[in-house]
Amino acid sequence: MAKISLFAGRRARQFEKQLRPHLADLYRYAYRLTRSREDAEDVVQDLLVRLYEKQVAIDNLDNPKTWLLKVLYRQFIDWQRKNQRTPTRLNDENADDIIDTTANEQLNPEQALQQDQTHKHLSHVLAQLNEEHRILIMLHDVEGFTLQEIHEAVDVPLGTLKSRLHRGRQQLRAIYVRHREPVDESQRVNG
Repeated sequence: MAKISLFAGRRARQFEKQLRPHLADLYRYAYRLTRSREDAEDVVQDLLVRLYEKQVAIDNLDNPKTWLLKVLYRQFIDWQRKNQRTPTRLNDENADDIIDTTANEQLNPEQALQQDQTHKHLSHVLAQLNEEHRILIMLHDVEGFTLQEIHEAVDVPLGTLKSRLHRGRQQLRAIYVRHREPVDESQRVNG
């Protein structure tokens, strides 16, 4: 019996070693899809359990990142079908997390406040896009995935992705301008 548990431990360590470099990308992608921390964690956890049970060897894949995103997308579709009665939501407490930012220690307080306000406004605007445009913009423009990688992950033709990205960006600009926050008159300096 000790040999079996030892083997399981080695297998678990190998599995973790293979997937650890991809976990952050998988979680961010799941978060973009679900718009909820808890749901993203559930989708990623379900995916990891399935991969572990099937003993998938990530090291043997030509492009593991793209393959994992494709499998995660399919896992999300399955999860979404299973949970159709509960609509996808954007929790107010998570709205600021839509755009992950790294703290820039060189910003002064005024710049940091301005950056924070811009991110909140952009998060609000992104939440108003339809789901296919929002996800595509987040994957391509925020996460930095190429259209080819997205094509391979979601099995949507490249031309369709290009036109959706173009329309999504147009829609994003229009919503951004329409909902631009008014200037606070009390902050203006009289000259």
